[in-house]
Amino acid sequence: MTGTKPLQVQQSELVTARSPHAATLRPLSDAFATLWREHLALLTYPVRTGTHASTAFALVLAERYARVCGDEQMRSVMTERAQHWFGLDRAAQAWEPGGEDFLSPTLIEALAMRRLLPGDAFKGWFAAFLPALAQGSPQALLSPAHVSDRSDGRIAHLDGLNLTRAWAMREIAPTTEGAVRQVLEAAADAHLAAALGTVAGDYMGEHWLATYALLALTGLD
Repeated sequence: MTGTKPLQVQQSELVTARSPHAATLRPLSDAFATLWREHLALLTYPVRTGTHASTAFALVLAERYARVCGDEQMRSVMTERAQHWFGLDRAAQAWEPGGEDFLSPTLIEALAMRRLLPGDAFKGWFAAFLPALAQGSPQALLSPAHVSDRSDGRIAHLDGLNLTRAWAMREIAPTTEGAVRQVLEAAADAHLAAALGTVAGDYMGEHWLATYALLALTGLD
């Protein structure tokens, strides 16, 4: 169901902009919303990947659609499924990055939960999910990925990973405090510094990295 993501993003942008085209697209977006809810009910296990098929990434994008477009049924279904899939996740080891990730499976899951759970519920969940953040662990999650060859389309995904990690950490950090917030903010800055200069330079990255740079700098909303 990854094809629903661009449509949901587009429709939420049209609604936010009060574009007359939102009404034109609505029958199609409503149909896709129905298919998405049906798919969620069938998905026994989430797809925990760092690429396009990530279930958590789809939840993040669809949550904005549901909120902006007033689809409370979709948001309710997504919240229930997220709690079912991720609610008991504890002490994430963050064995990442994968060699062609452009998403952090760990952080995109946390971002989905931040968007779907009430504030206090998320704080409790996140503290158990990454309990050693205040001590700078897991280090692999907080250190920018090294990109060895930006002309390789798969390896270049890692620049996107650095940008989407920064996006997730910058969005999650304000829900935390003390040392945890400091660690997240410093790591986000390091990831931005490692990736922003790579947005242009080679077609393998420059035809898509700007999207994730914008997310890292301004957020989804």
